[in-house]
Amino acid sequence: MKSALPKVLHEVAGRRMIDHVLAVAAEAGAARRIVVLGKDMDAVAKAVAPAEVAIQDPPLGTGHAVLAARELLKGFEGRVAVLFADTPLIRPENFAVVEKAMEGGAAIGVLGFRPADPAMYGRLIAAKDGTLERVVEFKDATAEERAVGFCNSGIMIVEGKHLVPLLDKVDNNNAQGEYYLPSIVAIARAQGLRVVTAEALAEDVMGVDNRVLLARAEALMQKRLRERAMIEGATLVDPDTVWFSHDTKLGRDVTIGPNVFFGPKVTVADNVKINAFCHFEDCTIAEGAIVGPYARLRPGAKIGRDVHIGNFVEIKKSVIEDGAKANHLAYIGDARVGAKANIGAGTITCNYDGFDKHFTDIGAEVFIGSNSALVAPVKIADGAYVGAGSVITKDVERDALAVERSDQRQVSGWGAKFRAKKRAEKAAKAKKE
Repeated sequence: MKSALPKVLHEVAGRRMIDHVLAVAAEAGAARRIVVLGKDMDAVAKAVAPAEVAIQDPPLGTGHAVLAARELLKGFEGRVAVLFADTPLIRPENFAVVEKAMEGGAAIGVLGFRPADPAMYGRLIAAKDGTLERVVEFKDATAEERAVGFCNSGIMIVEGKHLVPLLDKVDNNNAQGEYYLPSIVAIARAQGLRVVTAEALAEDVMGVDNRVLLARAEALMQKRLRERAMIEGATLVDPDTVWFSHDTKLGRDVTIGPNVFFGPKVTVADNVKINAFCHFEDCTIAEGAIVGPYARLRPGAKIGRDVHIGNFVEIKKSVIEDGAKANHLAYIGDARVGAKANIGAGTITCNYDGFDKHFTDIGAEVFIGSNSALVAPVKIADGAYVGAGSVITKDVERDALAVERSDQRQVSGWGAKFRAKKRAEKAAKAKKE
């Protein structure tokens, strides 16, 4: 990845790749999750907590990696799925098809796939009934075997009672001097154990080894998320331009315009309309709200029922109560906006003094005139009005009008005199040139 960040901590759809794999394993029914790491991978160990961690030191191949979990697996006789942390597109159904194939007493189930270009992948040589006869590495394959399009994903499920005994018989008599997990297939068959295959889509088992593949995984994940959103009742006006997080929650009859971005932890209720070019993260939008275009909802924004948030409005850590409106050009941070209040264009809550954040409380049915600055901490009580252009530094009582402006002064005829003066100056300058 050419990055200071460990590969498996790079994100797809707002979630680290390893977290995708752990979450899918849990969804598929895994009772325990053990992560095998190399030494000095503290950042990854911290990221995967509370999953159990085993250390592989030195790294001597995939089989050796599984053996690093020997002590943690001691006495465990359930099935063990061996996965890779850089396959963020894996699905729960990939586990299900392997387990289905293992019915009838198979000791090992290997997940295969058929890529458009088999390239250098190891081949799975299977009988018509799905029984796996052998795994052949590309470099060792004959021309006939290389013609087989069924490839080894490396993902497998093994009956726990067989796993460690089989791995203990794997040797490292190869050019790399490593212990390979697929070697247990031949050992198992030599012992009379049944080994079977199952098939996944190529994209489900795609590994991510560089930024190009990371972008490809993101694109594939977004396609899934968009399709799921539409199937579950949302309208995406231009689907390819809407970007979801893995945990975006949408109600029914939500309409989303072009070029909308959902970061993590966003929940949208039924009958919400989101116009183009909006950006959301860690926020909630209640039923019937209209948001955008060009709105930004930052962490802690809570948008109530039937609220209108218009163009170039930014909300941060604030509650906008039912029926309130902020239709254009406003910043609302660390605040409450009461029900049916109206926030005029150019209004800002001045919430930060350079050291601390302060709260602005705007009551129900308050009217804030355009281009007003509300200097926190301050409270505008229910039903109050703030005149346009005001800088409010003191609390405003219920139903009062607060206006803060300097006196307007008018000089009659000044405009005509000014224009005459400037024209004369311009003519004099031109004459000299």
